Amino acid sequence: MPSSSSPFSGPSKKANISAWQERLIEACRDCNIDPPDFQVVSDQRGGRTAWSSRVSVYGYVFAARYWYDGKNVNNAKEDAAEMALAWLTGGSNPSSPSTSRSGW
Repeated sequence: MPSSSSPFSGPSKKANISAWQERLIEACRDCNIDPPDFQVVSDQRGGRTAWSSRVSVYGYVFAARYWYDGKNVNNAKEDAAEMALAWLTGGSNPSSPSTSRSGW
């Protein structure tokens, strides 16, 4: 049985893509815009590191609402993807995201 790997490595990039990320990729494709660009960010908090994510879609940057433990970094990408998808599809945002028009 293979040992567990970090969220940054694995057999394929596709293996780390989940429901919200996939839906966002498809929505970008349907809108004929560039695919989303995810960035994982970290913050030292005492002796621990908290992880979050941002995603750039059509020049806008959407931040995940929460910070996560390193083993759950894919949840941060899912959170950011959910925020971006709500904006892109005109749905209601689950809560007010941190959004900006400029680069990272």
